[in-house]
Amino acid sequence: MTTSNPVFIQVGDLADGFAPDNNILPTINDFAGKSHSIHFANGDVIRHEFASAETLHWHIVSGPNQGANGVEHYRATTVRDGIYFVDFIKQSETSTTVSLVLDFNQMSFTAVIGKLPSEADTRIDMFARVEKGLELTPVTADIQFGTLDRDYVADARLHHVTRELIGRRVMYTYSLTERYEHVYLNDNFYAWQCLDGVEKGLADVDRCHYIKIADNLYLFVWREKIIPTLGVVMVDLNRLKTDGKIVGYKGNDFGALSNFPVGAKATPLNVTVHPAAGA
Repeated sequence: MTTSNPVFIQVGDLADGFAPDNNILPTINDFAGKSHSIHFANGDVIRHEFASAETLHWHIVSGPNQGANGVEHYRATTVRDGIYFVDFIKQSETSTTVSLVLDFNQMSFTAVIGKLPSEADTRIDMFARVEKGLELTPVTADIQFGTLDRDYVADARLHHVTRELIGRRVMYTYSLTERYEHVYLNDNFYAWQCLDGVEKGLADVDRCHYIKIADNLYLFVWREKIIPTLGVVMVDLNRLKTDGKIVGYKGNDFGALSNFPVGAKATPLNVTVHPAAGA
């Protein structure tokens, strides 16, 4: 009996596979000419001035790095009225991206500051990482919550970690050729497999994070351990639609990022509920 040997590919190759006939949302220009400030729990305030539908200028108004600023090329979409996903590569920091959920319904935000590992960190094998007490994935994601255009208050309008996705099995159709399945296992891990597309036959269990934005609307973040990859995706189970991004290295030289948009049609398959211990 002959079996195939699925091969993991670089994120740049994955981007090429996802590109044709995809289900990403169109970008919006709602922010052009506007300015919005995000307020963190530690007192930091960052103002984002949107010069156009593609360019923003960020400026740290208060905090230890007060005065720092930068100009970035961003992408903005909206999966639900009043709630936006804004994403960009942070040019002033190596291999770093910023993803923001700006929620004008609750005047709150979630920020995901993702960082890909250096080549040296990537080449530490998983057994060595276990010995050193490190996570299996060298990809990091700093997830922070705060208020939008209002002073920080730890109130009920803040986004928060949730367990509502745990036990769900959902199929995601990204394009005519790319189809995946997710099984949300527990607070820290989910399983994925590629049903059709450039990664067909591949599967793994990876580190993940679940954030509740609104009823049936979640921010799902995952960090892969084999190929350094970060995914940040909005999942709307009312519209059965997702939109977000995947970032990794274009190739084997660790010299350039591939930060590309993804969006899918969601098909819930089932929900597993485990009996309580001792039942």
